[in-house]
Amino acid sequence: MNKDFPRIITMLRKEKKLSQKQVSSELGISQALLSHYEKGIRECGLDFLIKIAEYYDVSCDFLLGRTPERSGATLSFDDIPDAQDDIESNKNSASMVTMLNKKILCNSLAIIFDMLAKARNNHLTADVSNYLMLAVYRVFRTLYSANPDNHQSMFSVNKGLYQGYTDAYMGIYATKFSNSLGNNEASEAAGKIKETEYSSDIISKTYTSQSSSLFNLIQHAESKIRKRS
Repeated sequence: MNKDFPRIITMLRKEKKLSQKQVSSELGISQALLSHYEKGIRECGLDFLIKIAEYYDVSCDFLLGRTPERSGATLSFDDIPDAQDDIESNKNSASMVTMLNKKILCNSLAIIFDMLAKARNNHLTADVSNYLMLAVYRVFRTLYSANPDNHQSMFSVNKGLYQGYTDAYMGIYATKFSNSLGNNEASEAAGKIKETEYSSDIISKTYTSQSSSLFNLIQHAESKIRKRS
């Protein structure tokens, strides 16, 4: 089949808190065969692909990892709500790809900051925010500095140092927020985050207008990672 199929059918089963025995019985196959499908040991036929898609109420394209949308819909520019900002964007002159990526990023960040709000921990929010702000700063300054005629007077960090310093401090903040959500049982932030249950189904229902952006961001990021792993 493909490498996404085993992962996705396992995810769907676990989201619904079903055992392999329950699912295999309802699908009319042996538990051993379902286990082989979930582990990618064996490939299923088209009949089973259609059957399990109907069982979980998702599209075949979703099961095959061709789209992050359970319905099988593909993401279009008009499907994504406009992010709120102070800059008037001219859709006629701006690249459609640029605008699409902007919407995906803004909507995904909205979900992240809502998750942080539920944690109710200022230190965690600050660490995540500092990490993201440094990433934006690095990108902006690199683009700004591409033209040697652009004055560096707005920046206080030396042009030859900012990239290395930014990478270093991003690593520090990433370590800080990861550690605060690690195995520290005394961490209030860790407790609240761990108590909040998430799944692709829950995210779809909770963030109806923004979830498509996040799922597409995840799919895009992991496709880049897999190419280099």
